Amino acid sequence: MTSEEIAQLIGRIAMADRKAFADLYKETSPKLFSICLRILNDRVEAEEALQEVYAKIWQRAGAFVANQGTPSSWLAAIARNQAIDMMRARKPVADELNGEYDLPDPGLDPEKQAVLSDEGRRIDTCMEELEADRAQAVKKAYVEGLSYQELADQFGVPLNTMRTWLRRSLLKLRECMER
Repeated sequence: MTSEEIAQLIGRIAMADRKAFADLYKETSPKLFSICLRILNDRVEAEEALQEVYAKIWQRAGAFVANQGTPSSWLAAIARNQAIDMMRARKPVADELNGEYDLPDPGLDPEKQAVLSDEGRRIDTCMEELEADRAQAVKKAYVEGLSYQELADQFGVPLNTMRTWLRRSLLKLRECMER
């Protein structure tokens, strides 16, 4: 069916011609249904949208002006807008946004953060009780990951002395932390 023939059908529908409406439905419903289905992705909703589309065509046929565009584009615009309106009515956007706030925080909870922070302060306090060179050796060994040999060379002491320093320092730290 040509655009001219569809325009004539729309003109007859404006005068409440039921046969013209049935003919228009027969000719255009597959295309308009596909538009609705593509937007809504649900066959039942697309059928409901199509029903509303033809109700609007029946009501607005008098508003169609043939020289302002093709009748197919006018019909497609009605179908597209109806499908979009139905899609928006499904679920408010605010509900989707509110759901995002229910996600758990991957970080530590405040209680665990406070405990870790307190333990960190206790370790710092206990480290201050060690002699300065021993505390520095413990930090370099257990924070920076230096080996016993590297530490012994850096502090200018024999390897076994460095091992003794670290062992005794750890024992003092444990004793302090248990207080």
